Amino acid sequence: MDFWWIAYFLIVVISIAGLVGTIMISRTQDEKYGSSTKQNLVRLTAIYALLILVSLVALALYVYI
Repeated sequence: MDFWWIAYFLIVVISIAGLVGTIMISRTQDEKYGSSTKQNLVRLTAIYALLILVSLVALALYVYI
């Protein structure tokens, strides 16, 4: 049986959980913390998006090659 979809599902669920956790943490309200948090949140979101893309490509290559 093909169980490769489980790997895709786990990658997506773990990545989304990390992204949601990052966004929830960034909601902390502090005047000095707010400006640097926005920049960090943008960077972390880009890292998560890139990580999801690279993980899916790597998994697809592993499954099909």
